[in-house]
Amino acid sequence: MSELAAKRALRRDVLAARARLTTEDVAKAADALGEHALELPELAEAASVAAYVSIGAEPGTGPLLRALSARGTRVLLPVLLPDNDLDWCAYEGHDALVRAGRGLWEPSGTREGRDAVTRVDAVLLPGLAVDGRGLRLGRGGGSYDRALARIALSGASPARVVLLYDGEIVPRVPDEEHDWAVDAAITPHGVRRFGG
Repeated sequence: MSELAAKRALRRDVLAARARLTTEDVAKAADALGEHALELPELAEAASVAAYVSIGAEPGTGPLLRALSARGTRVLLPVLLPDNDLDWCAYEGHDALVRAGRGLWEPSGTREGRDAVTRVDAVLLPGLAVDGRGLRLGRGGGSYDRALARIALSGASPARVVLLYDGEIVPRVPDEEHDWAVDAAITPHGVRRFGG
């Protein structure tokens, strides 16, 4: 099986498992994820964080976004562009979010440009799975791979963190040349670090 086919199979399995979660499961996990995320110094002490608004059965970001904002952390959220790249905009609370394409919620304020992500202290990434090497499996659109490549080209080195459910840290994520590793994964049961 090719790496691409293996990625598709793993995505299918993870999405099927997430589809079985109840609204209560998702909400309870979101609270735990928010608590554990703030135990991670890279997020708790960050002056600025690029994050995202979770949708559906994704590991919930709502409690974490509110907590970061309440601490005075500047939070940037993505705006999906027609070419699947990401622009960035400041988070000004859940009431300032607007419905966008693909079921996403996006900030309604002034866009700061694709390079805004290169100026943050930490990047909170969506994901479906991660392995012991820290390699992250995303949805397959490449939006965050582009953002991470842009960060690397800039010379910046923000912490890269992914939110997952328990059981989504897997033995191996199929990888391709453009894939990027994360520094840590946060699950409802705690934090796991990768690399040095």
